[in-house]
This record gives sequence, C-alpha cells and structure tokens, in this order.
Amino acid sequence: MTLVAFDFDGTLAESEMLDRIAARAGVGDEVAAITERAMRGELSYADSLRERAQLVAGLPESAAAAVYDGVRLRDGAGDLVAKLRDGGVRVVVLTGGFKPGVAAAFDAAGVAADSVVGNRLVAADGELTGAVEGPLVEGTKDDALRDACEAAGTTPAAAVAVGDGANDVPMLDAAGTAIGVDPKPGVDAHCDHTVSSMDALGRVLDDHGIA
Repeated sequence: MTLVAFDFDGTLAESEMLDRIAARAGVGDEVAAITERAMRGELSYADSLRERAQLVAGLPESAAAAVYDGVRLRDGAGDLVAKLRDGGVRVVVLTGGFKPGVAAAFDAAGVAADSVVGNRLVAADGELTGAVEGPLVEGTKDDALRDACEAAGTTPAAAVAVGDGANDVPMLDAAGTAIGVDPKPGVDAHCDHTVSSMDALGRVLDDHGIA
C-alpha cells in the first residue's frame, strides 16, 4: 500500500493554529516570531512549542475551541485527500499542531485521513494551563512515519512525505519521496520536489503514479 504523510499547519492548512490561538490571547506577535524561528530551524521544535504554549496560559478553553472550529484546509487539499484515498492510498497526518483543529478542518471539507498523530494544549478549570502534551512534542516525525508505515504494511522508503518546516525534515529525509509545500529556508534542500499549491502537488503525485 502506498502511504502519503502530510504535515498540517502550513501544508494542508495555510495558517498555524497556535498563532491564531495566540492572537486570541493578545500575544500573537510574540508567538508568531517564535513559530517562524522554529520553522527555520533556529530553535528546537519542542522548546518552541512549550514556550509558545506557556504564552497562551489563561486563555479560556472555549476561545481555543473556537479557533479549532475555524481551521480549514487550503484550496484543493480536500479534493486531493479524497482522490488519494479513493485510489487506495493511505493518508496520514503527522502534526506538531492540535488534533481538534485537524478534525474540524477535515470535517468541514467532508473528507478524512486514515490516521492523525498530533498534540494537544492542556486545559483545566476551563482555561489553558500553558502545558502541551502529545507524541510530537519530543517525538520526531521520522519515528511517527515509521510507525505509520509499519501499521500500513509498508516502509518509509516506499512512502511520500509532504511538509514545509524544519520539524518536517526528519520525515522528509526518511521518506522515499519528499515534497515541500512552500518550504521554509533550508528545508527545500531536503525535498525532491517543491510546490506552491495542492494542484501542483497533485501533478507531482500523478507523475509518481500515486494520485
């Protein structure tokens, strides 16, 4: 079985969930600056995620939920996911972002992934605590890709990875085919192909006999 592993924020969706949550908390500029540094590989993703999560501590959980509910796939992403799955391709999402937002975006598009690996912002007493939990805080996407491939009965060498940021590099390097969607500086060197739209991504996958 062919498997395509997608990053979410910045890849299947254009915006970063945590940046939007931070805007609700009044710390949008501070968090966006940390996000950009992390995506360029200037600080570790785990450290950046914890630092950003701490900045939104105290935000009502309902405000974060409203952000999740508003997350949408970028133009053409839903159609591409549906086409892949209709063709027997296993679609997995490996994201350092948050599963509720991924679920909302897929639901709004009327499509689904075969599996989603992601994190969550911890809440207590109706407020975000500033903590973040999940398999892709300390865990890396190459390990997540290997796990997904093992579950699907395939190997990373036979898989496609699609991402944009520095935290995607481990899975881009592990996959047999690596595709960057408007990749951040330095990430393009780890990509076999780079694209700027889902239509262009679909054409690359077609060329590989996948989509």
